[in-house]
Amino acid sequence: MLDLITHPAEHVVAMKAGGIVTGSELQRAIDAIEAAKRNHPLISLVVEIDDLRLMTLTALLKDVGYGLTQLGDLDHYHRAAVVTDQAWIQLVADLEERLFKAVEIRTFPLRDHAAAMAWAAELPPGAHESPEEDGYHGA
Repeated sequence: MLDLITHPAEHVVAMKAGGIVTGSELQRAIDAIEAAKRNHPLISLVVEIDDLRLMTLTALLKDVGYGLTQLGDLDHYHRAAVVTDQAWIQLVADLEERLFKAVEIRTFPLRDHAAAMAWAAELPPGAHESPEEDGYHGA
């Protein structure tokens, strides 16, 4: 199961994964990420993973293939919050943080879901679509 979760910040794509993830579920997430990238210069991700057992072969191939296409597009990604209590996923996220320096990746325990959502919504100074959001209020 992979479901999109509503997030108040339009530049954040949030999802929850658990059980068995299929190719069609993963495609919906990819489509949401691509739509966010078209509409915002920087996007962030929140991925809550609870009791993930496996991905179908189609989902796994789609995930790897899409991930490889994004290597040259990392400048569109700001943050990725991984929300999980599964130690092996935390280790994978820590490895990805070291490999993909352009994207800030942080893990949160499930009990800190709200903190992960808030952290992902933060944008760096100068990245807001409205100058007022960066503190500029006119001369």
